Amino acid sequence: MKRISLFLTCALLAVIFMSCDKLSTGLTDTQIIEGLKSALTVGTDSSVATLSKVNGYYGDAVVKILLPPEADNIISYISYIPGGSQMTEDVILRINRAAEDAASGAAPVFIDAVTNMTIADAYNILHGDDSAATHYLRQNTWTGLYQLYQPKIDNSLSKPLVGGVSANDSWYSLTSAYNNDVVNTVVGQLAGLTPVTTDLSNYSTSKALDGLFVKIADKEKDIRHNPQDRVNDILKQVFGSLN
Repeated sequence: MKRISLFLTCALLAVIFMSCDKLSTGLTDTQIIEGLKSALTVGTDSSVATLSKVNGYYGDAVVKILLPPEADNIISYISYIPGGSQMTEDVILRINRAAEDAASGAAPVFIDAVTNMTIADAYNILHGDDSAATHYLRQNTWTGLYQLYQPKIDNSLSKPLVGGVSANDSWYSLTSAYNNDVVNTVVGQLAGLTPVTTDLSNYSTSKALDGLFVKIADKEKDIRHNPQDRVNDILKQVFGSLN
């Protein structure tokens, strides 16, 4: 009997909470869902448009894709090889060009996640922290985006983007030069250096997606806190209600 009473009390409190929440925002479930879907759409469209431009990644220090951490020793030692420093920067440029080339295909994956949003998702996002919507998208799109991005990254890494040389060719030349001319020397062996064998495709894809979600998080924060970034009426209604 006590269990039934406790259950009914909890259920009643949940109903009261939801009712008070609606009164505090003055919005219906439909309006909240519509507003959150609009916010996600605006945020993803803006981020994709920004990153798919030339220098979208390469020209932005926050999301610029650098060489893998495993290549730190390359950067330190490659300067001893003629043209080594320029070779390093060429690879970085081509990796970022590959990410920019792939970014334009992200929109359809986001559309599926936005379409499938539930009322519970919407309430959690609306009353969550500044990156709640970004977290929702990351959870629901990462696998799909990775599957979409990697073939594009692979294709981009393989095609001549700058000076007729591909990123894969540059990475192979760079790591081969380091592995053969530095690691496999007596000095390299005495220093305990190890060859760099990082899969450039997997690394570049993951970093490209990380950068995409950084931009989405920035846009979400803008929409939440800056009225001028609420570009339509439903965004003004929903996020204005929180202020």
